[in-house]
Amino acid sequence: MFNSTLSSKRILLAVGFILAVVVVAPAQTQNAEERQHAIDVYESQNMVAALPLLEKVAQAYPNDPVVLSRLGFVLYANSLDEKDASRRQQMRQRSLALLRKSQSLGDDSPLTRITLEALSRPDASQVPFSKIQAAEAAIREGETAFMHGDMDKAIAAYKRALDADPNLYDAALYAGDSEFKKAMNSTDPQFRNTHFDAAGVWFGKAIAINPDIETAYRYWGDALDAQGKTNEALGKFVDAIVAQPYSGQRAYVGLMQWSQRHNIQVGHPHIEPPNSMTQQGDKTTLNVDPRTLNSNDGSNEWLLYNLTRLTWQQGEFTKNYPNEQAYRHSLKEETAALRMVAEACAKDMKSGKVKTLESSLDSLVKLNDAGLLEAFILFARPDQGIAHDYAAYRAANREKLRRYWLEVAIIKG
Repeated sequence: MFNSTLSSKRILLAVGFILAVVVVAPAQTQNAEERQHAIDVYESQNMVAALPLLEKVAQAYPNDPVVLSRLGFVLYANSLDEKDASRRQQMRQRSLALLRKSQSLGDDSPLTRITLEALSRPDASQVPFSKIQAAEAAIREGETAFMHGDMDKAIAAYKRALDADPNLYDAALYAGDSEFKKAMNSTDPQFRNTHFDAAGVWFGKAIAINPDIETAYRYWGDALDAQGKTNEALGKFVDAIVAQPYSGQRAYVGLMQWSQRHNIQVGHPHIEPPNSMTQQGDKTTLNVDPRTLNSNDGSNEWLLYNLTRLTWQQGEFTKNYPNEQAYRHSLKEETAALRMVAEACAKDMKSGKVKTLESSLDSLVKLNDAGLLEAFILFARPDQGIAHDYAAYRAANREKLRRYWLEVAIIKG
């Protein structure tokens, strides 16, 4: 079983390695060489060695968000291997304080945001990776080596862990991440490509163990993009979102960074039903937006959305979900309601009743014609009820979910 809390360690280590905090360099020059050395050690992925160096530099640069963000992150990373619960809690609290201070000084980096998100969850860092003792011992050995920056020793340990427990997603993921770090730490093109490729092999093994976890896809995307394989990287970043779209911002970090690097826009079509319904006891009141009275651009068809949803609330839900005791807003309901509008607008256009659709309705018709209406709803309009249906839809329609991002949400020039 994949442990999301433990995996947050490697999620953050990977993010911390490839994301820079964009801030203005500090004006003071005292201890500048020590500052740069501390950051260099941090970027070499030796989190153990970086900690005392950053502690010292932070005394000279108490208001430097670059230093504070890295010290806060390194404290968090080291806390995950701290066995003493009291000491570990102290490290987490100090990490939290440092990252909040860095944020107050202008640091809005994904690294800081994701680390703060991890610190907001309960500490479960000592939960076992595996129930198989040999695998547990090996992966812990790998983690220690990784924290000291010894990637070869870490890879060997992770391989032993996976051999002992072939279902240990973390072992394959971490081995790939270690290969990725080896490549990133080198300037030799052939060495880099060899180890980026090796990382991809390990990430592929992790995905084979569990294709519904976002992390390996995202790491693989980073490796591919570092090799200049832009389109292949995009595919992996999309796969990460498809795997776990409701896991907070982690699944989206890869795509967002990719879009920034390549100057590509990402966004959902703006489709928002304008009318609303209010419930008071057994009485339902439809509040009609005056704009929807216009029949010249199809806006009048929005009434069908509300009427369809009303039928679901009054009995259609029970017919479709006989095993559920209470009504909830479902993917089927939202799809049925939006599809009624889309089909009515398409009919209006075909008959000549409407010459040009209002822009959101035009987008809705196109989504419906492309078979991507459900994907749009799941990614752009999910609530708790709709999200409940995601796993079942993904199991049968993963390619449609990928298509939505590649054909609709990612806007290429």
